[in-house]
Amino acid sequence: MKIVFLDALTLGDVDFERFKNLGEVTIYETTAKNETLKRVKMADIVVTNKVVIDKEIMDNSNIKMIQIAATGMNNVDLEYAKQKGIIVKNVAGYSTNAVIQHTFALVLGLLNKVCYFDEYVREKYSNSQIFTHIQNWFEISGKRWGIIGLGEIGRGVAKLAESFGAKVVYYSTSGKNNNSEFKRVDVIELLQTSDIISVHAPLNSYTKNLLNYEKLSLIKENAILINVGRGGIINENDLAKILEEKNIYVGLDVFENEPINKNNPLLKFKNKTLLTPHIAWSSIEARNKLMDGIYKNLEDFINN
Repeated sequence: MKIVFLDALTLGDVDFERFKNLGEVTIYETTAKNETLKRVKMADIVVTNKVVIDKEIMDNSNIKMIQIAATGMNNVDLEYAKQKGIIVKNVAGYSTNAVIQHTFALVLGLLNKVCYFDEYVREKYSNSQIFTHIQNWFEISGKRWGIIGLGEIGRGVAKLAESFGAKVVYYSTSGKNNNSEFKRVDVIELLQTSDIISVHAPLNSYTKNLLNYEKLSLIKENAILINVGRGGIINENDLAKILEEKNIYVGLDVFENEPINKNNPLLKFKNKTLLTPHIAWSSIEARNKLMDGIYKNLEDFINN
């Protein structure tokens, strides 16, 4: 079996050596769109994280299996792969703990003004006349935490939020989730009443531009908005307008375009935003679980 990894750099320092047990392995750190076909043309199995595998690629290659090195599968034309008899696999659940933890890193970073205080200590604290520096920051306890998308990650965040003393409500983006542990509300109520809002939903027809200008304008003053779901759920241009108009604080790990465009309007709001480069999923434990899942899927396919 000829196995090709198209964007290994996105997986970091993990174990690729074991895949040589399964066949002839070729590893590319990155693959540009115009390089994809040439690199997969003679491959039996293609492993991709973000490189798109579309109809053209499938029609002009001998691919038998596509392994997505992630949970989301939107970079592969799944319907056409089915028509062609190409097996497509992903790995689910590997990053749940990591994303939950990063959600709280963003929330606490914003609530406790961690970046501001760090900068203050480095630049001004030595000249202070008192031992401290008072700025208003807030406790999670007693606040309402609204969760958009109550899947496995959303439920994990909800339980931790409760342990901090928050009152949790949620909005089901599909309309099908009825969780008896937490109060379900519509998106309008969630946005109007929540002190902390976190997004844990996939990008689909229900969630594309879900949080546009009209919806974002409902958010309370001094509220915190977190997105660790997918870019495109929040309209970034509309969010920038809201940040101009009112005091809300935003933590984003995902963006409409990744890497972020240099002219993205959110970059200028340093004091109101905390931005990370799509790394919520990427703890070393999560990446090792991901590689274990990839290996098992490839092994099962080859053996069967």
